[in-house]
Amino acid sequence: MLFKGQSLGKYRILSPLGSGGFGTVYLAEDTWIDKKVALKIPHRQNLDFGELLREPRLLASVSHPNIVAITTAEKQDGVFFIVMEYVPGVTLEHIIATDGPLDVARAVDYAVQICNAIEHAHSQGVLHRDLRPANVLVTDKDLVKVADFGTSRFLEIAAHGTTVIGSPPYMAPEQFQGKAVFASDLYSLGVSMYQMLTGVLPYDTPSPADIERLLQGEVISPPRLKNAAIPKVLNDVVMQAMAADVTRRYQRASDLLHALIDMRPQIRRPTPVRIPALEGVRTTRTPPLPAPDEASSPRPRPRDPAVAGPRFCWNCRKPLHARTDRCPFCREPQ
Repeated sequence: MLFKGQSLGKYRILSPLGSGGFGTVYLAEDTWIDKKVALKIPHRQNLDFGELLREPRLLASVSHPNIVAITTAEKQDGVFFIVMEYVPGVTLEHIIATDGPLDVARAVDYAVQICNAIEHAHSQGVLHRDLRPANVLVTDKDLVKVADFGTSRFLEIAAHGTTVIGSPPYMAPEQFQGKAVFASDLYSLGVSMYQMLTGVLPYDTPSPADIERLLQGEVISPPRLKNAAIPKVLNDVVMQAMAADVTRRYQRASDLLHALIDMRPQIRRPTPVRIPALEGVRTTRTPPLPAPDEASSPRPRPRDPAVAGPRFCWNCRKPLHARTDRCPFCREPQ
């Protein structure tokens, strides 16, 4: 336990941000450059130093705009800690608890960003294994960042392993048997989407007696029965992501991502949402065009990087780097 004003090397503790089974996270200030950072301090400090470095090394391999970034790992005054970017905002869990069911377009937007993060992690051979709204941060600009890869493992270690890790309401059936695969993370995302769209979990924390019914897919009712505003196509996507039989589930994050992006033209947001401004330019994310218009409208021609002014994705309207040819959020070519 650290206290406000306490220092670890150049970092001064400002306040606790949260605590989980693997560690406690603090808001701190880097006193050398006057920058706020997040310090994650593992509960088990007596591990071999190489084991302590496993998580920061893994995080360094999954750098992505929708994943909380790691800066470094240090040991000061006998305390090992991981230095990460500080993401001002709230958890997706807090948003659902406060607002209840999210409007469909907002839920899809968040799901697309989470899926982007998971797709990138999977491309590096990394499973999250504890994906849930409490581990997803949302800024006031609606930028989503997936956090807490502390339970993650490389695929060659985790797949078909015997360690049961995760949060039971979000765990895929095979995880209760100690088997984690790529599709296990997609099941967890499906449960999170269900919760975003309905405000509730699809089922309570399974008891040992419920595991067999969970494996048979008998404990889940379609989210559309709880929220009639959910389009059938989205209802079907969520149910496929949560298929009890792993072979009937989305196998790759890119498959789920494409399914979500393909339905976007059918969904309008009720109000514009502010997105991060570039170089003082103020803008809003506009609702996507209906499918027929979008199909008949040519995509914007590629821009010359030398031309001044900010760039925005033609599909999701999020800001782009001057020289990128693919949106890091919705993955559409530019």
